[in-house]
Amino acid sequence: MDEESQLIEPQDQSCWATLPDVCLRRVFWWLGDRDRSRAALVCRKWNQMMYSADLWRYRTITFSGRPSRVHASEFESALWYVKKFGRYLEYLEIKFMNPYNALLTKKFQVTMRGLLSCLGKSNSRLKSLSIQHLELDRLVWRHSIKSSFIKSLTFFLKKMGKHLDYLNLKGARVTVEQGCHVLNSLSYLRNESMASELNIEDFFSHHLAVYSSSEFNKTMSTFRNLVSLTLNYNCISDELLEDLCENNSSTLRTINIKCHVHDPHGQVIWGMSWAKLARHTTNLKVNFFFERVMKYERLVRILLQEIPIRSISLRSCYFSDPDWSMRPTLLDLLPTFRHTLQKLTFEFNNNHESLDEELHLLILSCRKLFYFKIWAFLDVNFVERILKSQEEGQCALRTLKVRIYTNRYETNEEDRTLREIYRRFRKLINSELNYFVIAYPMM
Repeated sequence: MDEESQLIEPQDQSCWATLPDVCLRRVFWWLGDRDRSRAALVCRKWNQMMYSADLWRYRTITFSGRPSRVHASEFESALWYVKKFGRYLEYLEIKFMNPYNALLTKKFQVTMRGLLSCLGKSNSRLKSLSIQHLELDRLVWRHSIKSSFIKSLTFFLKKMGKHLDYLNLKGARVTVEQGCHVLNSLSYLRNESMASELNIEDFFSHHLAVYSSSEFNKTMSTFRNLVSLTLNYNCISDELLEDLCENNSSTLRTINIKCHVHDPHGQVIWGMSWAKLARHTTNLKVNFFFERVMKYERLVRILLQEIPIRSISLRSCYFSDPDWSMRPTLLDLLPTFRHTLQKLTFEFNNNHESLDEELHLLILSCRKLFYFKIWAFLDVNFVERILKSQEEGQCALRTLKVRIYTNRYETNEEDRTLREIYRRFRKLINSELNYFVIAYPMM
């Protein structure tokens, strides 16, 4: 037995020693930084393998917004990583979580200046950059700190603009002048940007009528290869739609539009502008997300029938307005898009009116609808009616998510009824639906 063990042991070792590089890289790909550093000490081959580009293409760097001993080395380790492996990066995501004070924003700004400078010198393959939710209009961002950060970011984008395919600056909250300065840096070398995906949702501060800015429209005209564009409705204008039609008609596929209650959205946009864009683009899909913009009079000015709308999300949070009615929107406005609508999301407080029948009719009229989510005051039997319609082939849902609000603390009765409904339609649910339904006390 001892002799057999001695013979087998070298053979086992040789299996690891002769493991193909592609397999070894795949094993290392699943390891965290600490385990990778330990594995690099095993032998020369493993150490060399740690410098494989495949292991370092994706990176998320998170900075805590609060002072803590645990997070004290975040800033130093981020710089160390970029200096060591930054040349391999292709997809980079930066997170700065709710900065607590000006001291931390200053530390973040200094770290980002060094990080972006180092990356700009060593990297020539970065395709994707995401820096979200900076909220630069908050008081913790002093003017000098904010200006220095924007300067560093702009200088970096001038260098990397020719490589970047995806840029996400959601939630930056800057002025129109600052925002245009940043976006213009992408087209610094060629007077045009070839980025295919751009997310500037909440990129500009609230209350800004970006649609009236000629500088913004001029900036957006430099983009010539957009496939997906995400922005706020306060950026939409006839001029923007014209530029998208002229410069991106062969590539544009998706436009995501957020309309927030604090954003100005009183501009008049002609239906013919949307119709022209839809006519010149192939299979354009437009998705709308409304935050506390719920009144029919406002929605009907925005949701023009010429728009090829794929999904609509209407959220009022928990605000209740007895003078507001959802019924005209459900009966008159949304059925206009029954031939294109695929996703519907509703979250509203309708305690003052019952909408079960209207919602059921809307689902039946939208024959392409495959995703339906609603949080509202509903009768429990509403779920049964939807499942029965699904069983009879009157609708083709693949996802059904319902949160039924009640005015009682206890939901025992509703829960019992929902269990009975699930048992009755279990076969249908398990075979066809991503199903999530609960009762929820709303007090």
